[in-house]
Amino acid sequence: MIATLSGFTQQLVPVNGIKINAVTGGSGPPILLLHGWPETWWEWHHVMPLLAEHFSVVAVDLRGAGFSDCPQGGYDKATMARDAHEVMVALGHQRYAVCGHDIGGMVALPQAALYRAAVTHLAVLDVPLPGWTGWEATTARLWHFGFHMNRDLPERLLHGRDYDYISTFMAERFYDHSTFNPADIEIYARAMALPGRTRGGMEWYRTLAADHAAALDYKMRPLEIPVLGLGGDQRFGPHMVPMLEEFAGNVTGGSIARCSHYVADERPDEVAAALIDFVKAK
Repeated sequence: MIATLSGFTQQLVPVNGIKINAVTGGSGPPILLLHGWPETWWEWHHVMPLLAEHFSVVAVDLRGAGFSDCPQGGYDKATMARDAHEVMVALGHQRYAVCGHDIGGMVALPQAALYRAAVTHLAVLDVPLPGWTGWEATTARLWHFGFHMNRDLPERLLHGRDYDYISTFMAERFYDHSTFNPADIEIYARAMALPGRTRGGMEWYRTLAADHAAALDYKMRPLEIPVLGLGGDQRFGPHMVPMLEEFAGNVTGGSIARCSHYVADERPDEVAAALIDFVKAK
């Protein structure tokens, strides 16, 4: 099952020694969307048409996911941020906003910190961030972090069970199950079943100790651009603004009501409206 979205086109963009799948559409100021685990660019398919009325929208598959390449290394978030930045430059966007959810948020933060001349706005959705003072205590309670960090074991256990694992994993992190579409889960499961993609996703977690150490350096030079932190009120929403205030001086946002982790799936209208207001604000 290949996911396509009316009004958007896909292309493989050569960057940073690999190829990244980029989905583009709309017109106006550019905004980049970075997905989380276990999703692909399709995470944003409800949000993208709404944003495209105002912006040039770019959604990518992160390295190791979807139709992007799955190399042996380079899964630290600074390298993945370079992937994403170089995609935007290759597409002709020298300055742009970036929004990341989950692991994508862990990529978006270093992208803003490392490419300060390029990133105009940063939005991070429902994720604990490496470098946050609550990082160790919070991630110690998230069982899947430890499981995914194990070398080779998750790949062996999940082989052939992609749909079972993803559907259960995501269902536990939804609040409004009327938004839980089995067809979307099938898309993510088929993407994970592509050669190397289960390992690619696990590698995102295996670099987190190094990502945490690197993020401590970002805090030494706080971001001056506008920053938006949003999350589900049933998940990380209450933590997003104070968390991001450790990295930036101009942070707004908060919680989305009756929502858990997968904010773009559960509440796409609210997410799109918040991003439009945020990026268009003077």
